[in-house]
Amino acid sequence: MNLLRDGIADESVQMTEQVVKLTVDGVTSNYPVYRVRLDKLFYNDQNDRIATWISQYKAEHGEDSLSREDAKKYNDVIQSFIEKSNPDKMKTTQENINLYGQQHHGVVLNDGRIIDGNRRYTCLRNLSSSSDNFNYFETVILERDYDKSAKQIKMLELQLQIGSEERVDYDPIDRLVGLYRDIIENGLLTEEEYARSTNQKTSVVKKELEIAKLVVEFLDAIKAPKQYYLARELEIDGPIRELHAALSSISDEDKQQAVKYIAFTNLLMRPDGSMTPFIRKLKGISKSVYLDEFIDKEEDICETTLDNLPDAGKVNSEVIAKIRTDDKTKEDLKRIMTVVDNKVKVKETRDKPNQMVKSAIDSLKAIDVEIIKRLTDEQIEDMKANLEMLEEVLNEVKESVNV
Repeated sequence: MNLLRDGIADESVQMTEQVVKLTVDGVTSNYPVYRVRLDKLFYNDQNDRIATWISQYKAEHGEDSLSREDAKKYNDVIQSFIEKSNPDKMKTTQENINLYGQQHHGVVLNDGRIIDGNRRYTCLRNLSSSSDNFNYFETVILERDYDKSAKQIKMLELQLQIGSEERVDYDPIDRLVGLYRDIIENGLLTEEEYARSTNQKTSVVKKELEIAKLVVEFLDAIKAPKQYYLARELEIDGPIRELHAALSSISDEDKQQAVKYIAFTNLLMRPDGSMTPFIRKLKGISKSVYLDEFIDKEEDICETTLDNLPDAGKVNSEVIAKIRTDDKTKEDLKRIMTVVDNKVKVKETRDKPNQMVKSAIDSLKAIDVEIIKRLTDEQIEDMKANLEMLEEVLNEVKESVNV
């Protein structure tokens, strides 16, 4: 359907007196706001906010299960994703619309695809079931075709949903998956274009993309390729960021790969209640002399665990829940991590006095002797007293090491 032609003709689309400014393709213009009957609109299945939910639905019902041939079913299914993605925010928004009406306009394409305003549209759908006062969605209508303008529309969507300061309610995994799909999987945007659209530095986008790639690698490692919903369900955002930090301190590629897959196995098995601090220990281990020992002790366990997973595509939430009942493997993984981490901490404690001596030397070397020549008599006397005290402390330290 063409909203601006057919919709206006059958009065399912009505122009309001509102006009809003919108920047599209870098050009800011005034756009009229229309009232569009709810049944003429449909959710955008390419919305990054619901990427993991759509991956879950397709995994459970088939790749071609989400079709717009049955428009009501299509909208009902995606509405359930919107509601589950942030139920508290949904409740607040719906109560607000019920009391005051729709306060913020949406943005849709001429065929009815919603680019911005999914939550408001969802609230109106819910409210319209008991009152005709909520049968219309107020929105800007862009004369664009998604297939021909996918890149420009994606940039606009990101600008509206992430680039604005108040838009911060994306699930962190959904955001990473969306970033990966937009830049790598679908090749819609470059890192620079994504950064401009979301009002971020390119360096930040590059780092986030590296983390997103780790999420994808994790899913591949546990034989669940593109099952993005599992990353959300397993709550790996915090741990995967700690893993990224740990890997950056390992220069040897083979060791880096080994640590990566050890971490993936631990994330799969969840040997500890909170995995973020558990994986954080890897950072200390990765910079220590105990890294090889850690790899040797965990590698065989991890290789066996990953090899014993079902074939690719058969891993789901139920399979992972069953795998996690292997208490022996979980205990072995946890024990090794704890033992090696304790060794790192002991060594750090023993090395601390020497590090402090080195720091003191660096501080003394930084003194500009030319400045000392310009000190007052009082400052000179004070410095002499401090140097005598320093000498006493130094002698005590030297005696302790038999110098």
